[in-house]
Amino acid sequence: MADEMLITMVTASSASPVASAGGGLIAEKNACPMPSTRSRSTAAPGNPKGSQSIDAKSDALGRAPVPILDVNSAMENPYRHSASVAAEAFDVSGFFGDGPPPNGASRDYEYALKFLYTYVGSSATLNAYRRELERLLQWAWRIERVAVIGLAREDIENFVRFTLNPPAAWVGTKNVARFVRRDGEAVPNPEWRAFVISKRKGTAAGSGAHPNDAAPVYTPSQASLRATFSVLSSFFDFLTEEKLVDYNPVSMIRQKSKFLRTDHNTALVRRITNLQWDYVIETARQAADADPAHERTVFIMNCLYGMYLRISELVADERSTPVMGDFRRDQDGHWWFHVTGKGNKDRTIVVSDAMLAALRHYRSTLGLSPLPAIGETIPLLTKNKGQGPITSTRQVRRIVQDCFDRAYARMKADGMEDDAQDLRAATVHWLRHTGISEDVKIRPREHVRDDAGHATMATTDRYIESDRRERHLSGRKKPLGDL
Repeated sequence: MADEMLITMVTASSASPVASAGGGLIAEKNACPMPSTRSRSTAAPGNPKGSQSIDAKSDALGRAPVPILDVNSAMENPYRHSASVAAEAFDVSGFFGDGPPPNGASRDYEYALKFLYTYVGSSATLNAYRRELERLLQWAWRIERVAVIGLAREDIENFVRFTLNPPAAWVGTKNVARFVRRDGEAVPNPEWRAFVISKRKGTAAGSGAHPNDAAPVYTPSQASLRATFSVLSSFFDFLTEEKLVDYNPVSMIRQKSKFLRTDHNTALVRRITNLQWDYVIETARQAADADPAHERTVFIMNCLYGMYLRISELVADERSTPVMGDFRRDQDGHWWFHVTGKGNKDRTIVVSDAMLAALRHYRSTLGLSPLPAIGETIPLLTKNKGQGPITSTRQVRRIVQDCFDRAYARMKADGMEDDAQDLRAATVHWLRHTGISEDVKIRPREHVRDDAGHATMATTDRYIESDRRERHLSGRKKPLGDL
């Protein structure tokens, strides 16, 4: 459900965790009940943030919030609701248990959906924007008991501080769908959390707990904080254009440096070594020899490494469906792979002789002709069970991770403990980094840049390791004087 990449209209006209007749979702009554309190606009004297009591705020901080914004294929255009329908479609009262919502919460909800609707068609952007808006709505409604529309600069700063150290009840250790199917209906997933930390590899499967940790501790990266500022600024720009607010409070934060650091160091490219890659691809081939279904695993690995594909570029989504016909030969007999990538940008990638041989082999295991015909629409990656293309990046991630785990076990058994442990930390995206890092050693940088889909040469230059090697070599022998 979480992979279907559109937004569900979540109505809250009741407090039961079942879907409404119109397909909208009803909030769960007891998951995060809120007391009957007044919003900022009706605050008691001396309490300008609303009349949320200390006990009520503690209760909200100690409970995992119910998800508000879901992502699936059932979204209606929120701009098309008539006035009579809008009152029900944007009602949020069911999200608050037995207490009333903050004044203006329904309008928050309406314009959050309208803002997100403009990003339907780009799943990565949509998911990132939904995540940040979800957190802001949860904090404003449940903790501060105020509407988002009307937040001032100091409120945004307080929210950012909140994201630096969210309560443990709001933090999970795995990404899960916001809503799940139960008896054919969509209901809130009790395992969903607003913040997620990656479980350290080596933690017992399924435990979700961190060794030696009393509770999961969430610490946002600098990239995450920048994303928060960027998304919130875009949202308040949107509200300004809609004439709902007079100014963008995010832009009024003059000293974002108190939250964001400037790093003058070039970030290391996270990749696997050539030895680790040899073990990984050999492990995939061994699995394919034992079970032909794993020929798909070998092909996936070759695509990620040999053509620097992002995982999202291998699966079908609302942007495109990768098919065999995306491998095309030009008038000179050269093969190219055509892909729709990040930011809905189309690019062509050189297909090397080795990659073409891998394609021939994979197609032979599927009973297809050696090379694709013009306009061939057979999915690039098909499901092992059922019909059609793979639509879930999670499924591809699991396939690759299983191969990494097997390669790790082989390396450890062969006495390569250190290399095995490094591989244990690897992720799917490291294969793209590895392919680029190897090619930039032998190919013109601009050619690698175009195949990788980098917007600037500066991004490609990050993969040039020789500069760091030469820098270290020149500094290793520096004397410290007569010691």
